[in-house]
Amino acid sequence: MSSKPSPSIIVFDVNETLLDIDTLAPLFARLFGDDKILREWFAQLVLYSQTMTLSGLYTSFGELGVGALQMTADIHQVTLTDDDINEFKQRMADMPAHPDAIPALTKLRTAGFRLVTLTNSASNASNTPLEKAGLNEFFEQSFSVETVEKFKPAPETYQMVAKELSVAMSDLCLVACHLWDTIGAQASGCQGAFVTRPYNAMLPASNVPTPDFMAADLVTLAEQIINSSK
Repeated sequence: MSSKPSPSIIVFDVNETLLDIDTLAPLFARLFGDDKILREWFAQLVLYSQTMTLSGLYTSFGELGVGALQMTADIHQVTLTDDDINEFKQRMADMPAHPDAIPALTKLRTAGFRLVTLTNSASNASNTPLEKAGLNEFFEQSFSVETVEKFKPAPETYQMVAKELSVAMSDLCLVACHLWDTIGAQASGCQGAFVTRPYNAMLPASNVPTPDFMAADLVTLAEQIINSSK
């Protein structure tokens, strides 16, 4: 647990941290005969979103997601139809919340923490995946990296949140199930809270910052954050 002062604003990553991307698994099982290709696709999506940022380029996360799906299909010599792509987009829009999301968010809100989100996904005017999943009510604001046209873990993404909320970076704690996200947040001056969902783990290498908080589920992670303020 962190020995630092407790943050006042908890910034949640959305995809996989709050929303369950495994709802896409049946599509990958049908297309590739192996639902674990979902993880290959997601890794390509993250890799190329970060490549775009490092190269000074920007394309929306949604477009990159479709492109990474086509890339994965090409690698596996699978032909995608328009119906396949439409099903993919629909499943992305309808991802359900993880079972631990609402209990954890309720605990943090009751404890007096301000809650916001920061996602690589583009913002939507209405009927967002968070709204569909019943989570939108917990957050005072939702931020998208499209504002700075850089993907996480670029420092500008986290700095944008602090600037928009008129707070110091140290007031923020980024909650994510991706270590690359908490690394970026901590390197930018935020605290980091790592939820070790399946397919995510610590990276044992020098200079990798240890998360200030770490747990296997969001409820336990929320309790750690709350206890740090007592």
